Amino acid sequence: MIKITPIGSSSAGNAYHITDGETALLLEAGLSFKIIQRSLNYRTSELAACLLTHNHGDHVKGANEVMKAGIDVYCSAGTAEAAGLSGHRVNAVESMNKFTIGTWTILPFDVQHDAAEPLGFLLANQAGDKLLFATDTYYIKYKFLGLTHLLIECNYSESIVEQNILSQTDEDKRSNLIYRRSRLIKSHFSLENMKEFIRSNDMSQVLEIWLIHLSDTNSDEALFKREIQELTGRPVYVAGR
Repeated sequence: MIKITPIGSSSAGNAYHITDGETALLLEAGLSFKIIQRSLNYRTSELAACLLTHNHGDHVKGANEVMKAGIDVYCSAGTAEAAGLSGHRVNAVESMNKFTIGTWTILPFDVQHDAAEPLGFLLANQAGDKLLFATDTYYIKYKFLGLTHLLIECNYSESIVEQNILSQTDEDKRSNLIYRRSRLIKSHFSLENMKEFIRSNDMSQVLEIWLIHLSDTNSDEALFKREIQELTGRPVYVAGR
């Protein structure tokens, strides 16, 4: 059984701990290593590796500290270069080329985000569990079979974004919101895209769904949780911001 523990899930910093009881991994290092250590009760020596999706600071700011602690980092070559990560602890991986860490077989896949060679990850263990980890992408073009766990971005709702724009009376602020919307829809996963992804993929074996990286201003935690639960009939959790 996979256990997922969010450490941080927002534009302030992202990091998640997962374990199958045999091999523990850190997904993202967007917080200081001190915060990560404290959140894991200073048991970071048990981490087999850290996976990074892309080079933005809220996902990699603690990566060098993670490597200094003796933990290998796995990411695309583009991410490593853009984030300034180097040394023997950096392991460059490529989309659709599997690799193994302990009991996990991991398949990176390309995603759509305004970053240098961003990736998502499909993690399968020897017990038959399959975890999909995807964040900071406006679209996932691949289809997946046999998923048991989803750790996936649900950043905003198109209707909330529109309402925020319409309710803004200050023209300069409204223009800024319109500009931000144009980037948002080309870089992050919406509630609407999340629903379409669910309808397009095999959810028959899913045990739990984690919604991550919710926007501070363009999301509704209770609404998102309720709508995904109603659509899937599965337990849905929202990673704390």
